Amino acid sequence: MPYPVLYSFRRCPYAMRARMALLVSGTPCELREVKLSKKPDAMIAASPKGTVPVLVQTSGAVLDESIDIMQWALRRNDPEGWLQGDAATIIATNDGPFKHHLDRYKYPSRHGSDPKEHREAGATILAGLEERLQSGSNLMREQRSLADMAVMPFVRQFAETDRSFFDGLPLPQVQHWLDRHLQSALFRNAMLRVDPWQPGDPPVVLVAD
Repeated sequence: MPYPVLYSFRRCPYAMRARMALLVSGTPCELREVKLSKKPDAMIAASPKGTVPVLVQTSGAVLDESIDIMQWALRRNDPEGWLQGDAATIIATNDGPFKHHLDRYKYPSRHGSDPKEHREAGATILAGLEERLQSGSNLMREQRSLADMAVMPFVRQFAETDRSFFDGLPLPQVQHWLDRHLQSALFRNAMLRVDPWQPGDPPVVLVAD
């Protein structure tokens, strides 16, 4: 039985959140790890913009935005109720202002930016998450939801840019929230390590334990 094909890059936060939604929804897919310096022709043919993740459904329909992939998978099956509630504002802040500052903090030479300025701006946005987490274990409720899984990979990237700086921030709830999700079975399964895909390789199926 053919599975949807997911072109992915293990360390990309957009791809991470897509993989987690596919896993939690119980949607098996053929995982094709992409080498960013040599993107597969099949991926470019499916999505000429050339960014991961790209999901090619068994019908041939293509989704090449991570949030669209998450919502597609969860509409098929949402056992944890991730789609309950309105996560749009939280995700928009993450994908807009926070990602803007994260890129300029992590890659200052690429952007010609002052990393400290953008680090502080990113930390200010994280302080907003800290406030939300004062009233619950996760961003919208006690249980994890779409908001947590859409945002967490980007907070991880911010933290890993300078872990000592992140650990020293007065954000204990954010730090605990991040560590808890990083230690989860869902994240572990989503971070499956595979070699870059080449045509003719046997399929690697992404499935939950």
